[in-house]
Amino acid sequence: MQDARKISVLIADDHALLVDMIDIFLASDGGFVSSRAESLETVLSRIEENGHFDVVLLDLDMPGMNGLQGVEAAVAANDGGKVVLFSGQVRQEAIFKALEMGVSGYIPKTLSAKSLANAIRFVESGEVYIPSTVTSTLARVDRRTQSGNISAREMDVLRRICKGETNKDIARELGLTEITVKMHVRSLCAKMNVTNRTQIAMKSIASGLA
Repeated sequence: MQDARKISVLIADDHALLVDMIDIFLASDGGFVSSRAESLETVLSRIEENGHFDVVLLDLDMPGMNGLQGVEAAVAANDGGKVVLFSGQVRQEAIFKALEMGVSGYIPKTLSAKSLANAIRFVESGEVYIPSTVTSTLARVDRRTQSGNISAREMDVLRRICKGETNKDIARELGLTEITVKMHVRSLCAKMNVTNRTQIAMKSIASGLA
């Protein structure tokens, strides 16, 4: 199924007209080969039959998803490829949780066809796609107050979190113990009013701290 010159895409959505339009556009672009699935069961079946897809566009509301449980199942099944949320509206908390499960971002259905194709390419290249409408809500934090409350050492940790480094990596680079790094992470969560590393990175990038 895989074509070395094209990005394989599984459009997982039960809205037939929307899927038809995306299918036609991706085919006309020439850089993609697409398949379709209308339920989580079909998604898992397609992956089992054909191997992983480069990118799975996963609708949260299609049959069988059961919320984020379906996301976790799709990410596990498509090991070796990318899964990205593809929906009209998704709560910010759900996006954060899905990112922690291993999805490569959120592509809203409001994107133009050309922007959708570019977003798919972006995700396939290994990047995480988050629309500006989401990141802009994170930027409402007062940057000056926030940065003033964060110590120099915490900033060192924060920058490395934004690069995707693990606590072990950060500890080695900064000459700290992992326990100390974890303490800094907890402190950053409290100061930034977030609950985990993913949210630290998202808010830092959106507000210009990193």
